[in-house]
Amino acid sequence: MIQAPLVLAIDQGTTNTKAALVDPVGRIHARSSAPLVTDYPRPGWVEQSAQDIWESVRKVVADLAQHAGEIVALAIANQRETLVMWDAENGEPVAPAIIWQCRRTADDCAHLQSQGHDARVVELTGLAINPLFPASKLGWAIRNLPDVAALAGQGRLRAGTVDAWLLYKLTGGASFLTDHSNASRSQLFDTDKLDWSAELCALFGAPLSALPHPVASDAEFGVTVEGVTALPAGLPIRAMMGDSHAALYGHGVRAPGPVKATFGTGSSLMTLTPDRMASGHGLSGTIAWSDRNGVAHALEGNITVSAQASAFMAQMLGMKDARALSDLAQSVPDAGGVVFVPALAGLGAPHWDDRATGLVTGMTHATRPAHLARATFEAIAHQITDVFEAMELDIGHPLADLRADGGASVNSFLMQLQADLLDRPVLRSEVEEVGALGAAAMAFSALGFPAVERVEGTTGFQPQMPGETRQNLRTNWARGVAMARG
Repeated sequence: MIQAPLVLAIDQGTTNTKAALVDPVGRIHARSSAPLVTDYPRPGWVEQSAQDIWESVRKVVADLAQHAGEIVALAIANQRETLVMWDAENGEPVAPAIIWQCRRTADDCAHLQSQGHDARVVELTGLAINPLFPASKLGWAIRNLPDVAALAGQGRLRAGTVDAWLLYKLTGGASFLTDHSNASRSQLFDTDKLDWSAELCALFGAPLSALPHPVASDAEFGVTVEGVTALPAGLPIRAMMGDSHAALYGHGVRAPGPVKATFGTGSSLMTLTPDRMASGHGLSGTIAWSDRNGVAHALEGNITVSAQASAFMAQMLGMKDARALSDLAQSVPDAGGVVFVPALAGLGAPHWDDRATGLVTGMTHATRPAHLARATFEAIAHQITDVFEAMELDIGHPLADLRADGGASVNSFLMQLQADLLDRPVLRSEVEEVGALGAAAMAFSALGFPAVERVEGTTGFQPQMPGETRQNLRTNWARGVAMARG
């Protein structure tokens, strides 16, 4: 029997759903994981089954339910910008979940930009118009999916990000809420007024009546009900945060200064700012979280295809997985002049080019698969470096280091490459589930537990690459990005 109060933290990601039992000092006592399948029905379209997302949560919760006697609350960290739509009458999904990577609304967004709407959208939300965000996705669904439009007309449509969907299911439909961090990533949320914008809903064609009520990240979100999971009824849900925000919180960041990068399917770099801030260098202003201390604002850069690039290249080369690709990459001292730009779903921050496509350049007769492998890991690190440098330009001074988390951060070869290309130390969390730790820490704070220093530490990686080598790699990368953008 575990002799400590525990928070069951659900970390619902794009590739898998994880859950962890976390105590007040950030120690993980048990964990579970379930994989998810992503569908690509058309070029540029990316979907998942909303029901499968929910079933994956039920599975990981069931794995940990034997400790229900010690669980004092639930917390949720979730993949962001993914749109789930369901029927309020029966709680069933009405369409596949449109994943954050989906670019089906690229033309719609380009049209809105051509009409001059971008500046106003950025003024209200901090976000430049882009198909990454749910606003254009929901408008597209209303126009193109008759079942969605019919439910909206009847007032039965519920549309929200994954946090709202999971909360709705966990509470048996009793709670339809989202937190300020997730709402701020919708492109429908006025981050100054902390409420949905009727103006933006009209612009994107999104029904305001279908959206969840936005509240603080440490609000009383509701309680579990009997029968929907293996947990007993009455457990409070006391924290909800987007996974990137939860990771920043999980790193112990509470004031401006540090930058964190999550190395996942895509990547998010985030750093706190003193106030609400608009980027001049291709980043987004966002809400990091909100709690009893107020609203914490941040700058963020989103990379569309990050660690996913290694899985893609492994498949292209007929290799087992990204780990095998990493072993191959380390068999050569450099990429032999090869540059891989993984613009497989356009380019995110700081370039924001939906029409960019992936390419490999610099190949010669001497090129071998190992050079392609190494170029892939360099590409992941280059993209992080692009965003980090944009943050320094926005903030106006150099940043000291990078805090790394996410599944691919366990790869020490990649972390050393990252330190070398950044020319900054990289501090990797020794626990992969930093997002779960952050959501759990928020829940414990909401319950009145005193803040404590996390038990787990970090592993540091120091820059070792000669400056001339680094500059040559960065120059070749910039040339490759320009080619990918046409």
